[in-house]
Order: sequence, then C-alpha cells, then structure tokens
Amino acid sequence: MSDEGRTYYLRFTPVQRQQHVVLIVSFTVLALTGLPQKYASAAVGERLIGLMGGIEAVRIVHRIAAFVLMAATIVHVVDVAYRLFVERVRLAMLPGVDDLRHFWQALRYNLGRAGQRPRTGRYTFEEKVEYWSLVWGTLLMIATGFMLWNPIATTRLLPGQFIPSAQVVHGGEAVLAVLAIVIWHGYGVHLRHFNRSMFTGTMTEAEMREEHPAELDEILAGRVPAPPEPALRRRRLRRFVPVAAVALVALVAGLWYFVTFEETAIPTVPRQVPAVQRATTRMVNEPGTIGGRGLGCSVVGEGRGPKSAAARKRAWVFESRAIVRALG
Repeated sequence: MSDEGRTYYLRFTPVQRQQHVVLIVSFTVLALTGLPQKYASAAVGERLIGLMGGIEAVRIVHRIAAFVLMAATIVHVVDVAYRLFVERVRLAMLPGVDDLRHFWQALRYNLGRAGQRPRTGRYTFEEKVEYWSLVWGTLLMIATGFMLWNPIATTRLLPGQFIPSAQVVHGGEAVLAVLAIVIWHGYGVHLRHFNRSMFTGTMTEAEMREEHPAELDEILAGRVPAPPEPALRRRRLRRFVPVAAVALVALVAGLWYFVTFEETAIPTVPRQVPAVQRATTRMVNEPGTIGGRGLGCSVVGEGRGPKSAAARKRAWVFESRAIVRALG
C-alpha cells in the first residue's frame, strides 16, 4: 500500500497485534504483582504490596494475570497452526545457519570490523532469540506456577523439595524476563529505532530496507509466495477447523483444571500472635487493666504513676502477678 508517496508493507496482522497488546498488559501486571512478592521482606516490596491492597489482593491479581497470559498463549498456538496449515506460510521464526552468520557479522559491525549490518530476512536473529526466550520462559513459568498454585498435588508426584525449588526458579525467571524486556527489547525496539510496526501493522520501504533488506528484495522480485486461492483456503479450513476445535477444547479444559484444581495456595494465613503478647497488650492498653487509668498506675517509663524506686518495684511485682493470673 502507499500513502503520500510512501510505500507500506504489511508486517503483522490485526490478530497478532491484539495478541501483543494482551501480552504487554498481562506481563506488566505479572511483573508489578510478582516482584514485590519475591522481595516481600525488603522495605520497597512491603511498601508496594501495601499500596496494592495487601498480600491477598496482590496474589489474586497475580493469578488473574497469569490466567490471561495462559489464555493468550493458547490463542497464539491456534493462530500459528492456522497460518501453518491453512495459509501455508513459511516458518520464518525458526532459527537456522544464516542466523549464526548474521550474529557474527553484527558482532563485527558493532566492533567496527565490518562495513554494514547483516542483510536479514523476515525476522532478525535478535527477534528470534527474543521470541524463543519468551516461549521457553512462558513454559517454565507455567510449570513452576502450577507447582506453587497446586502444592499438594505436586507433592503427591514429586518430592517436597520441588516446591521451594519451583519458587526460586519462578522468581529468578521473572527477574530475568523483566531485565530482558527493559534492556534488550527496550533498546532494540524503542531506543535504537522506535519500531511502530507492532502497533500499526506496517513498515515503510525505508524501514524495511534498514531492518529487513533481504525480505524487501524478495518482495520486490516477486519471490514471496502468494496467499492461497479462496477455494483452496476453504478446503483447508474444512480439515483444520475440526482438529483445531478439539485441540482448543482440550487446552481450555486444561487451563480451567489448572486454576481450579486446588485452592490451598490462595488464602493467606493470618499472623499468629503469642498468648503472652496478647495478654500483655490487653493489660497495658485496655481501660481498667494494669496500663489503664482505672488502677491508678501505668507502665514504668510513661511519665505517669509512681516515681520512687520502691513504688516502681511494687508496681512491677503487681503487674507480673496480674499477668500470671490472666494466663492461668
């Protein structure tokens, strides 16, 4: 397509862009609610959890975002299957030998030992690394998340040590993923050159020549496979839809089983206050008790009550006996 003298080339379909938006939202919510839990003992983690409504609210929101991410993963799998078996597009995201050559040339270019960047095709080697890292990280987070979400079911099949191990792996992968997005993705897609194609769906010819020159050469030379004819697409769809429907139902059922199988990880157990601390707090704070005004005395050091050493000693003896009676 062209607009005001510019030629635009399609990069991403509306379905792919919608998946990307869902991924952005779910990943951001998972990071904002997950990292404070990992560092809950730190002051900043405790502060963030308090700002978000407490640990119970944070855990529930984290699980909702996890459900959204897993649902988006299922949609992505079905979309890839459709483009593979119905549209018969090339698997351009698969790594190959050319990616190693492109990596070596990019390294030499960045070190000033090569005159130009590698001429990449549909996807660069950086994009492939990022995509497959996302795939691997998502599968790892789902597996460890299931163990943490369903600890009783996990320990029926695996030793109990897998639960704390899953917690360590889950948190470590979360930190790695956030750093990869902020540093790798943030620089390569937003700082070095702001790539708008995931939001607009298109790239200009100048952007294509800069980012994907090999693919642009194929398009201009007419070597890109044409989309299937409508009749052929309908025949493929008749075979694809039943199989995809069965697989989709199975995946959705597995997702629902994942989130409803066990509820032991959801409630947060309130902190237990020792009996001595409860009794002491009550006797100090409640009116009519030791710390109240009804007895005419107060805890030593508050600036009220007995002043002499003998009076203070008698007050402490009286309080100690009262605490023993209260606990007995």
